[in-house]
This record gives sequence, C-alpha cells and structure tokens, in this order.
Amino acid sequence: MRGAPARPRPDRLAPGYYSAARVPPEVVGPSGAPDTLPAGSAAKVGILDLAFAVRGGRTELVERYQKTPLQIMRPLWIDPELPGMSYVYLMATGGGIVQADRYRMDVRCGPGTQVHLTTQAASKVFRTEYDYATQLVRLTAEAGSYVEYLPDPVIPFRDSRFYQRTEVTVAPGATVLLGDTLTAGRLARGERHQYRALATDLVVARPDGTLLVIDTLRLTSGRDGDVPGGGPAVFAGADHVSSFFVVTDLRPAAEIADTLHEALAGLGVRYGASVLPRDCGAWVRLLDSDPIRVAAARTAAWHRVRELLTGRPAPDLRKA
Repeated sequence: MRGAPARPRPDRLAPGYYSAARVPPEVVGPSGAPDTLPAGSAAKVGILDLAFAVRGGRTELVERYQKTPLQIMRPLWIDPELPGMSYVYLMATGGGIVQADRYRMDVRCGPGTQVHLTTQAASKVFRTEYDYATQLVRLTAEAGSYVEYLPDPVIPFRDSRFYQRTEVTVAPGATVLLGDTLTAGRLARGERHQYRALATDLVVARPDGTLLVIDTLRLTSGRDGDVPGGGPAVFAGADHVSSFFVVTDLRPAAEIADTLHEALAGLGVRYGASVLPRDCGAWVRLLDSDPIRVAAARTAAWHRVRELLTGRPAPDLRKA
C-alpha cells in the first residue's frame, strides 16, 4: 500500500521563505549601509521546521529542519499526567535578536498529537540602526491535537525595531493554547518604551481560511513624552502586558472565559477576559508592573484551563 505523497520541500534559504510578506511601515528603518552583516547572511537567517505525529502511543518529532541561530534539543516526555505529550524548548544560539535578523518557525502538529512549545529564555531585541528584525511563526494543529505555545517575554531594547507575525491554523476538533508577553523595555537600564517600533500580528484561522482571531499591535517610541500603549487595551502605564488565547471546541466558550476570570481573581493584576468570535474559545489580557506577578497570573490561567480541558493538572516547568 502506497503512502501519502511526500510534502513538497520549500527552498528554506530563499528570501521569500523567511521574509515577511509585508513589514509594517512603523518598523521599517532608515535606508543605509549597516556596519553589521546584512539581511540574508548565513548567521542572520534562523529557521525551524518541525512536524509531530503519534507513534507508539506518544507524540514524536517526525520531521526536523533547523538552521542556526534557531535550534531545539530533543523532545522531552516529562509530564506524569500526560505521559504522551512532547515538550520542546525553542532556543536561539545568540544572545538575542539583532539588526537584520530574519527568523521563521513552522510547527505542524498531526492528528491526535499533544505538544507543548516554549522558549528557553526571554527574547531580547537589540538596537537597530538601518534595518529591523522579524520573526514569523506558523503553527498548524490538526484534528484531535492539543497544542500549547507559551513562549517567554519579548524585551525590546532601546532603538530596536521588531515585527512578529504569528499565524495559527486550528482544525475543527483541535485545541490550541497560545500566549505572549511583552515588556516595556530593558527596565533595569531605565529603558521604558525606548524602542523605535514594536509591532505584532496574530492571525488564527480554520484550514479553509475562515478567520477566528486577529490581534494587532503597533507601538512606536515614547521618548518624546508620548508614552505608547497608554490605554487599558495595551500597557495602561504598566511595564508588562500578557495575552492568553484558548481556541477549542472541547468546552463552551463562556465556560472557558469564566474559568479565566476565576483563575485570575484576587491575584492583584489588571485583566479582562471574554469569549472569542464564533464562540471558538476565550482569551484574556492582563497588565502589571511586576514581572513575577505577570508570570504567576499567566501560569495560573494556563493551569486552570489545562485542567478544565484535559482533566489533568499542568506540570511545574520552572526554568533555571
């Protein structure tokens, strides 16, 4: 019996593969010849292309392509409550994201897989003079899969220009828990909102293209006294903003929103939770100036939702 035809292999080193189709004009820097390696240089293009499938009762990594500075170590099976779930740490070999970096990560989670994706540490975005940095993330969750993508915070340094686009395709019957956290800057150096531009786009859709979620953020430098993100939808004077999206049909959207409310009540952070369009799930955005409280609040939301959806508690994933 012949198997399914092999997936066509893209030219991962072609600029059209790792470059954003459109970079917000706020992010594009002044033209000029930087004194660093230009975009497209060997050390400037980081690529991860991963595929997961169920093998022998647990989720295995069945395809992997990695190009430094992006890489992973082998998957881990460390959850006694969900022993078949694959835990993967996404890593960058450099000290952070720098001028003209172009990162792209593709993760395909096959039917019935259980995958947890996180980063090894916060993503630091360094100063850019003549260019910008981008990161593209494409996550696919097929029917019956359960996927968690919970990276550590993004920290934009003084004069940085950064654009991140995350595209998530969720099949009916699949579940995706998706989180992100942004920090106002390198706070220990007094760099609150001293970046040049910070832009993010999140798009969640069904395989047929039906849109479920669009979340767009555009922030520019506040060094002239106009503090960006001053409204309650973004920073509202706080130093950290974190969002957590739950796309699933395992439980009613209103029940998930109520669970998020219950998880965060009394934790001391400002937050708002509501159902997502088409009742495809729920989401929450929370604010605070204490990074420990923000991390604890997002962890509390993740733990409560995971238990609601799977009936199993989440493990302790403290990072050294």
